[in-house]
Amino acid sequence: MTPDTLDSGPLRGVKAFTPVEGPAVWYADELGQHPEQWTFTLSEDHIRELEAAVEATEHVGSEIQEITLNDVTLPTLAPLLKRFLSEVVDGRGFQLIKGLPVDRWTRRQTVAAYWILGLHWGRAASNNHRGHLVGHIKDLGHDPARAETRLYATTAAQPFHNDAADLVSLLCLHEAQEGGDSRWASSWAVHNEFLRRRPDLGPVMTRDWFFDRKGEVPRGKKPYFAIPVFNYFRGNLTVNWSSNYYFSSQRHEEVPRLTQDHLDAIELFDALAASPRHAIRYRLQPGDIQLLSNHTVLHARDAFVDSHPDPARKRHLLRLWLAPPNERPLPDAYLDVLGDSVEIGKRGGIVLENTKLHVPLEAE
Repeated sequence: MTPDTLDSGPLRGVKAFTPVEGPAVWYADELGQHPEQWTFTLSEDHIRELEAAVEATEHVGSEIQEITLNDVTLPTLAPLLKRFLSEVVDGRGFQLIKGLPVDRWTRRQTVAAYWILGLHWGRAASNNHRGHLVGHIKDLGHDPARAETRLYATTAAQPFHNDAADLVSLLCLHEAQEGGDSRWASSWAVHNEFLRRRPDLGPVMTRDWFFDRKGEVPRGKKPYFAIPVFNYFRGNLTVNWSSNYYFSSQRHEEVPRLTQDHLDAIELFDALAASPRHAIRYRLQPGDIQLLSNHTVLHARDAFVDSHPDPARKRHLLRLWLAPPNERPLPDAYLDVLGDSVEIGKRGGIVLENTKLHVPLEAE
């Protein structure tokens, strides 16, 4: 997408290379001081309602992914979940929900409860080539220096990025002994400051940036793809970013080399996202659920140390990639990111020729 073809339709009135406004523009040194504005703690009534829903679905079958919205009823919780979804899609772009009693539930109860919550936010998409509809964020001993390693299965830091879905949600089961803090920032606020400091790099951000597929290559596709960082489409702005994947793509000979403009942009964008002005830092506790928009929010994770002798007590989060029914239109540039579909409600997912969609109870 080149500057002279940028769409600037009527949806939000966003104009290319100009500051964007709205609730998705926020600052950590302001909003981060008021967690009561973006945190909700589930009541015991909500938990009982969710437990009843989990129990009611035991007849559905052995596979959690077979549970649908038609199988569950959440009279008081469902309206809240809808409100959270609206805030994430059309508001500030994130919500924290606390109080899921993961310590007293079995693993199956926990995963089923999380799946049921996710059903109220959108269609679940495959997290990886294995077809995990509920992903497991846990150190599996993979080498972070290996080009095809996805960092969620290591203890390494994950720099600011967006995932390959409209929304991403995390549920904390166990926290690390040390480190592993979650950070997130408004990509709209970063966009504004980036252009204020380096307006000359604005056009660079609307050209193709190459992503490595990290070995998860669908049939007929190349081991990399390209998409702009700043996507101005139908009067809206959608940001897609991952410096880790940009650098990794350079292992492919046919991918153009990163220029000095690219390197300058990476240095500035990553620094802005990580700055105290922009990044909220929060240590997820067991039972915490984080729900983020990948279109208006960047997220990252600190490196962590976890030498607990019991593998079952090591840092462990569950992840959902979700396609909600009330999302924004996206340009075709997102086809490679979102599993060859930009149709609202049917986006996202890594599916290879032999991928079998399922919901594992353990990391694998």
